[in-house]
Formats: sequence, C-alpha cells, structure tokens
Amino acid sequence: MPELPEVETVRRGLNQLTLNQEITGGDVLLDRTIAYPFSVGEFIHGIKGSAIATWYRRGKYLLAELSPSSTAGYLGAHLRMTGQLLWLHRDEPLHKHTRVRLFFGDQQELRFVDQRTFGQMWWVPPNVAVESVITGLAKLAVDPFSPEFTVEYLAQKLQNRRRPIKTALLDQSVVAGLGNIYADEALFKSGVLPETLCTNLQREQIKLLRSAIIQVLEASIEVGGTTFSNFLNVKGINGNYGGVALVYNRAGEPCRVCGNLIQRTRLAGRSSHFCPECQD
Repeated sequence: MPELPEVETVRRGLNQLTLNQEITGGDVLLDRTIAYPFSVGEFIHGIKGSAIATWYRRGKYLLAELSPSSTAGYLGAHLRMTGQLLWLHRDEPLHKHTRVRLFFGDQQELRFVDQRTFGQMWWVPPNVAVESVITGLAKLAVDPFSPEFTVEYLAQKLQNRRRPIKTALLDQSVVAGLGNIYADEALFKSGVLPETLCTNLQREQIKLLRSAIIQVLEASIEVGGTTFSNFLNVKGINGNYGGVALVYNRAGEPCRVCGNLIQRTRLAGRSSHFCPECQD
C-alpha cells in the first residue's frame, strides 16, 4: 500500500498540477468511496465551484485546502491499499476501477482509481474541525519530518512497549506514515533486527533508528516512491525506489552490504525482511 514517500510524491504532483483551478463538477462511480458527507450529491455540491489552494499531507492522508476558505472547506483522500489519484484529460478512457472523477477547466480531471475499493474521500464543510470528520487524523503520531520527531520522542514512545520494534513502527500512533517497506529499510540501516523488543533497545540504537527512518524516507521521495504492484504518481508514472531497496522484498538475494542472503520472517501477520549479519 502507498506509504509516506508515495503519498508525499502524490502531494507534490498535485500541488504542481491542480492548484487555483475551479472544480466544475464531478461524478462518483462507487458511492462508498465517499466517506463524508453520506450523500454523494452533497459531496459534489460542496466542492463544486471551489478551487484547490494547496495540498497537505498528514501521515498517509492527503488534505486539500479549498478556496475561498470561508465557504469551501477541505477535500480529503486516503489511498489505502491500491488507491491512485491521476491527473488526466477528460478524453482519456476510463479505467475499470475508477471510483471518483473531479472535473476542472481545460477538460482536465482528477480521477480516484482504486482496485481494492478501500480508499476514501471526504469533503469537510467550512467551520468544521477536520479531525471531527476525518477521525483517523486525531490518532496520528508526529510526522517523521516534524521537528517534534526527536530521539527523546521516539524513546518515550517505545520505552514501555513489550513488542517487536517492527510491529511498533507500523503503529501510526508511534510514527505517522511509516509502513512495511520503510520500516524494514530503516531497521536495516540502523542495524536492528525486526524481532527486537522495544524495551530492549538502547538509546544509541533508537538514535540510529530515528536517523535511518528519515534517511530512507528522503531517499524514496527523491526517486518518486516505490512501485511493487500498483503505485503510480499523478502522471501515471511508477516509483523507482524498489530497484534500490536494501532488504524489502529481497528474500534470498545477497545483502548489498555484506553479501549474506536476505531472510524473511513474519511478525503480526506481516512479512519482515532483514540481513542476519548486518542486523543484531
């Protein structure tokens, strides 16, 4: 599923292509994609005539501030497992998994394509707290790129958790936006095995882990995220990080550092990839 680098890649693309253009209408092809309002007609009516002032990212959520802000509110989206936001000409043939279409001027549109149908969109009316509508936002921890994501913060979040560090890193109340791919990559770079209990981590390991999280996320954003199955940016282009991944999805292949074979195990139902020589 798209993780922080993929969502950030989409956010940057949307800010390049969609700003300050009037939303002239839309079409919802799968009603349950709209999480709020419960009326599809109200969703379209709420955003029609507004324009996107800017896109933000909160964890794996995308938020568009609509203008004029006094009357337009916010547009929210979560890609979940297979969601894609694509900026296309209106004449482009519809993909069979297209769920929502938002129409703009010059025959352009923003399409929400989602094969597994877990993705969601919201319209938050003006003068309504965004967290009261998109309730998942209230549960998010700090962003890895936030100044608040310090060694002290991470140590405090992990100190009383008697569970594997890999499982903890997937908890959005510990670190917002991190998922399976980049948790594996960060643990490799910090030299920590995924099964290591949080309570057994030393401060120096936590310091290395914090730095590794930021480094792998920045590296992936730099190359447009990871495409192992269906991630595309807003122009329909694959991400390139998968080709240089250190351990993720490389079970049985030689470690890029020491040459030992990458191994795979399962923790809490999720695959974890690691090097038994470089991580301990």
